[in-house]
Amino acid sequence: MTGFLFLLSAGGGIFPVKSQISEKLPATTIIGTEISIDYEDNSPSTTLNTIADAFDDDLETYFSSYEKGGTWVGLDLGEAHIITKIAYSPHIFFEEGPELLLLGIFEGANEPDFLDAVPLFMITEPAQTDSMTEQDIDCSKGFRYVRYIGPPGAHCLIAEIAFYGYPGAGDNSLFPQITNLPTLTIHTDDNEEITSRDYYVNGYISIICDDGKSFFEDGLGIRGRGHGSWVFPKKSFRIKLFNKVNLLGFPAKERNWTLISNYGDKTLMRNLLAFDLSKRFEMTYTSVGIPVDVVLNGEYHGTYNLCDQLEVARGRVDVQEMSPDDNMPPEVTGGYLIEVDAYAPDEDVWFESAFKHTPVRIRYPKGDEITVGQYAYIRDHYNKMEDAVFAADFRDPVNGFRKYVDPESFIRHFLVGEISGNTDTYWSVYMYKERDEDVFRFGPVWDFDLAYENDRRTYPINEHTQWVFHHGSSAPGFHNLVDQLLVDEALFNRVKEVYAGYRCSGMITKEALLQVVDDYALELDRSQQLNFMRWKILNSLVHLNPVVFGSYEEEVNNVKRYISERIDWMDRKLDYLSSGNEPFFPGFSNIRVYVKGNTICIQSVSEPVHCSVVDMTGRVLFSKSVSNNVSVPVSKGLYFIMITDAGGNMKVAKCFVNY
Repeated sequence: MTGFLFLLSAGGGIFPVKSQISEKLPATTIIGTEISIDYEDNSPSTTLNTIADAFDDDLETYFSSYEKGGTWVGLDLGEAHIITKIAYSPHIFFEEGPELLLLGIFEGANEPDFLDAVPLFMITEPAQTDSMTEQDIDCSKGFRYVRYIGPPGAHCLIAEIAFYGYPGAGDNSLFPQITNLPTLTIHTDDNEEITSRDYYVNGYISIICDDGKSFFEDGLGIRGRGHGSWVFPKKSFRIKLFNKVNLLGFPAKERNWTLISNYGDKTLMRNLLAFDLSKRFEMTYTSVGIPVDVVLNGEYHGTYNLCDQLEVARGRVDVQEMSPDDNMPPEVTGGYLIEVDAYAPDEDVWFESAFKHTPVRIRYPKGDEITVGQYAYIRDHYNKMEDAVFAADFRDPVNGFRKYVDPESFIRHFLVGEISGNTDTYWSVYMYKERDEDVFRFGPVWDFDLAYENDRRTYPINEHTQWVFHHGSSAPGFHNLVDQLLVDEALFNRVKEVYAGYRCSGMITKEALLQVVDDYALELDRSQQLNFMRWKILNSLVHLNPVVFGSYEEEVNNVKRYISERIDWMDRKLDYLSSGNEPFFPGFSNIRVYVKGNTICIQSVSEPVHCSVVDMTGRVLFSKSVSNNVSVPVSKGLYFIMITDAGGNMKVAKCFVNY
């Protein structure tokens, strides 16, 4: 309907401004799931409770679908309309009627098969039964087709629907979001279900974020992903976009992405916490991951993590890429991405190591691209690494394990696994190799749904005296390899140095890590409520949950308790004396210690004191009485600074040099 607003001009006159007035849209062409049920004899019917009953202005009639899930009713408006309001009512004959609409979704589309549909509104509160519940819609795009889809796994059961709006194609400047998280919607061709981890189903994706102001859409293929997690009711998926994009501004411009369901992780954040830990330890590559709300074929599926696909690519594992012609040195030397994987025998391209019979999956080159020569090279090179680790002279700095294992990446990978308490750290281990380098580098880290005290086999973790990986799952033979590396005194001292360095820097502290948990809990709050409305598991043990905590808040508190206790445990295990970590020395005229480049600087020395600088091995690098500022050149590592006054009072500080 077209109308006019009359505005006062600067000269005192009035003039009309053409505007659009929202009105109830006529139910001229009703569309939807035609078959409903006759509750008198429980048989299919096309004459009782049909789709027309949802638009007859009578609250005592209702549409009830025969099937559960995927059923809907809506309108073909003939042309695109901007939808400004939706009104709806449950039927009044069942006491639980208002509850039966929860998680039902209203969608708008411009294709008759709703392949391009986006959510306009999801019902999250019980509706009124004696009148229509109204919901304003803020959406700038016009839609020809609008519909209501019943809740997941339930009959589409609704008494009355009304759409309000006005004609117009609109634009993509504003869309509704289900919560504060990005809304990710996928529709598959012909509503085909995703039942395979091997075959892609084609479809269409849209992502709405930034308070509805950002809109992305593309075609895609989608398939299942995961091994043990594939049996969960809430599935994880791998998606392949039609076009390479920096999705949501992520670093990698790629087609392949993952949707992680976190079904057994009731905090919905454990993977994200581990990714944060990986970044704090400055691992070369950490997967991008953000929480999103997922709608699949018009049904709400819950809170997911949208993450990178772990693959060789710029912005991901950025090693030298190869072609099928790279079969001779130096090209055949890399790059490669492999995964020590207990599930590798289920895959197409894998091998078993010669000594420890460890299953190793070759991730790159991909299975349909790898040549015989490349396969043989990376298999043989892994075996050389394994032989070097378990050789009698494995500590040799030239010909020992360091020839094939990068200690720095191993240490950071190890610390992420142990601090997070990930019992699956060595069940699946990604490693990559650059061209013309012999060493395997550990990372990226992945798969933390059992971490942060979420595994009944190890609960409570912090009561154990051994490392978590001794109690957790491991690909055959790989825990032996980790044990062997940790036997090397120099490497284990380096573990202590790295840990202490990040503790001293403030990157790994209780306060910092707990703040990350609180930030995610706040960000996830609205979405988690809907997730557990969809998946009613808060009072159930699923997967390897050790305890039923009964609420989202207590699930989060469990993680926070674990982190607080775990930092204390790690401090004891790695001889980190946090009480001595003081940048100033009270009682010593505010003597200050700091690092500048490769130099330890001791300042504000105003009276004679004895100063010593000692490294992790106990070697004394500097020891003398001083009465002014001191600068001590050192190499990379952890150092203890001891200052003693004339009365014998001593203070100790630690600092980490990582230039």
